[in-house]
Amino acid sequence: MKIILIGYGKMGQTIERLASDRGHEIVGIIDINTSTESRRNIVKKGDIAIEFSHPDAAFSNIVETLKEGIPVISGTTGWLHRMDEVKKLTEEINGSFLYASNFSIGVNLMFVLNEYLARLMNGYKEYEISVDETHHIHKKDAPSGTALTLTNAIIDTIDHKNSWSIESDDPGTVKVNAYREGEVYGRHKVRYKSSIDTIEIIHDAHTRDGFALGALIAAEWLIDKTGVYTMKDLLGL
Repeated sequence: MKIILIGYGKMGQTIERLASDRGHEIVGIIDINTSTESRRNIVKKGDIAIEFSHPDAAFSNIVETLKEGIPVISGTTGWLHRMDEVKKLTEEINGSFLYASNFSIGVNLMFVLNEYLARLMNGYKEYEISVDETHHIHKKDAPSGTALTLTNAIIDTIDHKNSWSIESDDPGTVKVNAYREGEVYGRHKVRYKSSIDTIEIIHDAHTRDGFALGALIAAEWLIDKTGVYTMKDLLGL
């Protein structure tokens, strides 16, 4: 595949490093300094775009690229209040779009475990439920998109939970704790705690390679499809 990178932070650089190992070529990089003319020239060269940019820029990056007829893989968080607009556009132009808050295969398996555990725990009100996430100090948004995916699945499943909060300990909320430490790649924990025991599921990323590899696998899977997809579709979950 001929891949366009939108955003050239640490994730974009990791994808660039791994792409050639899978037989792909990076044909252009679009970032905040790319002119409109240069962007158009880059897009013409590509088969697919992988977007890891900035929450403030993600929506326009995705929309402009889709309008050029290029499938888009997006992993930027913090812009999802406009997801319905992207879905509508993708359907209108018969385009291709896949979004994930986290492209790690392990994290996506954790998502499934999280939903299953929530179904098992529904009705046991004696357990306090919390979600912890820890990332590097450079991460822009908090809580992370992965933490919110985990939390929203719990809220959708647990009858006595109706919202989340980073401050309140109200019984109807799921407490979300966001920590920023050093160069942590990503650590997520779901905890059910009672007076007699604690149940936890944890995913701890050791490198960025898992996220980048997942994005490349997603691009390979999406390239010949149309529609809006998630990692659940790719993994058959």
